[in-house]
Amino acid sequence: MRKFYYLLGLTFGLTSINVAAQKTGDATVNVRLYPIQTIVVNGSQKNVNLDYRTSDDYKKGVALDEADHLTVYSTGAFAVNVQSKDAQLSSVNTSITEKINAADIKLTPTAGTTNPLSGSKLSTVTLSTTPTELISSNIGGVDKTFNVKYSAAGADSYLNKYFNVENPTTYTTVVTYTI
Repeated sequence: MRKFYYLLGLTFGLTSINVAAQKTGDATVNVRLYPIQTIVVNGSQKNVNLDYRTSDDYKKGVALDEADHLTVYSTGAFAVNVQSKDAQLSSVNTSITEKINAADIKLTPTAGTTNPLSGSKLSTVTLSTTPTELISSNIGGVDKTFNVKYSAAGADSYLNKYFNVENPTTYTTVVTYTI
């Protein structure tokens, strides 16, 4: 019987030592932040038409303001660059060999109307095949909008660029925004 009590006491003793040794447990929690940056050229504004309809348009040039043209999402500081696919705009009609210099077109950003980002650096740029900084910010933002004004040359720069084989004569290039 003594052996029984001895084994019973030993069993309870080991169990209580084991239970007493496990009062706490630790886990490490890590918050891991990855960079997210997106830029969207908004819906119906993907085709920008700079129309020369009057003699004043040809003399003074034309401009088109695209409200909330760009939407930016960035988890931190960012820069938006813009570039033209081509150094010269070509006619969509292949029989027209005339060209228009992409550098004739200026882009001017301003704070958006629906969700602007204060404190951004906004720079007027001329189109080029080299990426050029249009917008920069030291802070990020969620779905921040920017207006972009497109302006094209005047002073009769485009006289003799209209051809009667299409109406209107359209010169085109692709403009790419990157963040």
